[in-house]
Amino acid sequence: MSLLVGKKAPDFRGKAVVGGNADSLTPDNAFVDIAIEDYQGKWVVFFFYPEDFTFVCPTEIEDFGIHYEKFKELNCEVIACSTDSHHSHFAWRSSHPSLKNLPYPMLADFTHKTATNYEVLKEETGYALRGLYIITPDGMLAYSVIQTEDVGRNTLEVLRVLEALQSGKKTPCNWNPGEKTLN
Repeated sequence: MSLLVGKKAPDFRGKAVVGGNADSLTPDNAFVDIAIEDYQGKWVVFFFYPEDFTFVCPTEIEDFGIHYEKFKELNCEVIACSTDSHHSHFAWRSSHPSLKNLPYPMLADFTHKTATNYEVLKEETGYALRGLYIITPDGMLAYSVIQTEDVGRNTLEVLRVLEALQSGKKTPCNWNPGEKTLN
């Protein structure tokens, strides 16, 4: 498969740990099945991180949570994904202070199928690189970026790009919402 912006986004589906207060989540109510078609009509920021219980990953997962309401205002859902199991996601969320109130789901890709479909699986380690994708309400891939494991992303830049995409205009370098566009 060749993953290209402007083409249909690859499928994702599986068990996820739901958002909300981890103190009130139990294995009975924490796990839900999600799939790409559940998000039709919404923008989606779908991002991969390498592993649970690591150092860089919680900083960006937390930051997406801090800015989650702004994503929601923009009709956008946020979904995190790694090749860890849903049980690992649950244990990490329950034990890491900055992830306890995470408002969005963490998808488990224990089979590596989703990471393979999104072309971020690092086969020699068995985990995903830091891939981030913005998917349009009609399921098209509008933006993608992949970077090495050691460098965290900038959530505000993702918001800026989302708003540029939603503007439907040509936006110059360093454009910010409210600024002049090129058309």
